[in-house]
Amino acid sequence: MKKKTLLIALCWLLVLTGSGLPMQAQEAPERVEPPFWWTEMEHTELQIMVHADQIGATRVEIDHPGVNIREVVAVESPNYLFIYLDITDAMPGTMPLRFIREGEAVFTYDYELREREPDARYREGVNASDAMYLLMPDRFANGDPSLDDQPGMLEQADRSDPDGRHGGDIPGIVNNLDYIAGMGFTAMWLNPVLENDQPRYSYHGYATTDYYKIDPRYGSNEDYRNMVKEAEAMGIKTVKDIILNHCGHHHWWMDDLPSPDWLNQWDEFTRTTYRMTTIVDPHGSRYDYERMVDGWFDTNMPDLNQRNRLLARYLKQNSVWWIEYAGIHAIRMDTQPYADRFFMSDWAQYVLNEYPYFNIIGEAWSGVPAISSYYQGGVDNHDGYDSNFPSLFDFSLYDAIGQAFNEEQGWGSGMMRLYNSLAQDFLYSDPYNLVVFGSNHDTDRFFTRVDEDIDKLEMALTFIYTTRGIPQVYTGTELLKSAWEHDGHGEMRTDFPGGWPDDPVNKFTREGRTPDQNRIVDHITALGEFRKDNPVLHYGWLLHFVPEDNVYVYFRYDEVDTIMVILNNNDSEYQLDLERFEEGWGGYSGAEEVFSGRERNGFDSWNIPANSASVYQLW
Repeated sequence: MKKKTLLIALCWLLVLTGSGLPMQAQEAPERVEPPFWWTEMEHTELQIMVHADQIGATRVEIDHPGVNIREVVAVESPNYLFIYLDITDAMPGTMPLRFIREGEAVFTYDYELREREPDARYREGVNASDAMYLLMPDRFANGDPSLDDQPGMLEQADRSDPDGRHGGDIPGIVNNLDYIAGMGFTAMWLNPVLENDQPRYSYHGYATTDYYKIDPRYGSNEDYRNMVKEAEAMGIKTVKDIILNHCGHHHWWMDDLPSPDWLNQWDEFTRTTYRMTTIVDPHGSRYDYERMVDGWFDTNMPDLNQRNRLLARYLKQNSVWWIEYAGIHAIRMDTQPYADRFFMSDWAQYVLNEYPYFNIIGEAWSGVPAISSYYQGGVDNHDGYDSNFPSLFDFSLYDAIGQAFNEEQGWGSGMMRLYNSLAQDFLYSDPYNLVVFGSNHDTDRFFTRVDEDIDKLEMALTFIYTTRGIPQVYTGTELLKSAWEHDGHGEMRTDFPGGWPDDPVNKFTREGRTPDQNRIVDHITALGEFRKDNPVLHYGWLLHFVPEDNVYVYFRYDEVDTIMVILNNNDSEYQLDLERFEEGWGGYSGAEEVFSGRERNGFDSWNIPANSASVYQLW
């Protein structure tokens, strides 16, 4: 009898194995995303994506206080199931998900609902009171060399390759938070840190292969979370760089897409045209629009179809998950116009409904304010579109900064470029929430853009810190790094000297820097500290005057204080008659230059040093 029972069991095992169906002994699905969630969220509907062999043929049972199943969606791939839950009254704890096929349990998965931290909803985002430091994690500092080479990953560290991974990591950032805070920065923007398990160019982070996992060559999810907390304790907010337009072509789901329309697919590889104009053009063709939005950013970056409702919810929840889990303070949205614009609007509203004081900064790379302003929320656009994005990078002012300080004044050149760009602020719903910058990881180096003139760099930095908006500085600017974009991205993103144990010099220290480098570090520090202590530079109104003779004068003022800035973009001292600026200084009797301490009595005629930026506090 025992032999007969054993024989029957073996036959049944062979039937199950040959059918391709999972056995009851299966302990867990391959993936469950999000990996956990929280109770008491503003959004009370939760989507759970389950990926497991033949999971689509199962039904789901849940018995947990306050949780109800709204919908279960099977898709073209039999290996996915999307479960929609109502968690309005859910209690924290373990929620068993039971998967059943033909009356038999396949497996039970214990899903965790965590209790939300108090006041998480009201976390303050990055705003005009902040100054932001941009760093590329792989190129900043290597705090734990043991992380460099991860078994099974497609690319290992090779510092000799300008386009390879160099080994920078989260511990390296944590080790140098005092350097960032010491220069007066109150926010840091990290280029993407999610897993990029790509065979090449994985260091930059813009080809995500797992939306819920920090790349292990940087550290763990917990390392990232702890970094955010340590930075916050030092007065530094964290900006997370995310990409919803595309993923990496080695993303885990590329071997088994939930459905054919998960991606924007073409008969043959079709690259985006990169022409943002086609989106706002009232006369544009549908063909050009679709090429722009649905074309792939690159051969190794599949274009995601956010019009798929399952994917759209997945991406929305992923953003909220990282905000809630890690406690970040803002999102920098890569390639904002390249994703479906209506999804982008819904995504931003979804995030802001959950976190009303959060900030989202869109990368809408156009130097034309009439185009870039389309992508800031609250604008009265011609087609009624509202992106719901509170902030943008000011690419018009970026263009102007890169030219203005290298030119003599003409009708539209020299200092007039700065004036003309700012004069178009009426196109934006909130120009004071725009990010002002002279370079980033995708551009020529700032020092290169000002013809490697240290005086011009000081002037341009002063302008960035004292005009309206949120100032942003890219790491290495303080070290006078220089590179053109045509030199290659690897040269634009070189390592921070001293970030690796065997570096011959340590630029994190004053002793390791040259006198000129220390001059810029000191200048940035002075600007940052002065800006922190003077709210008038955060939200004070901007009053500026048409530049004459390449001298630009503007004021920041509120009900309490007035700051006057004079940019003399000439190679010689300039005699400035202040009479025409009375609208700005009227009611004051004198001024003190904040960096030199020089005092001036009265507003008659002042000698302004050559190639200088003077910042005066009026009294």
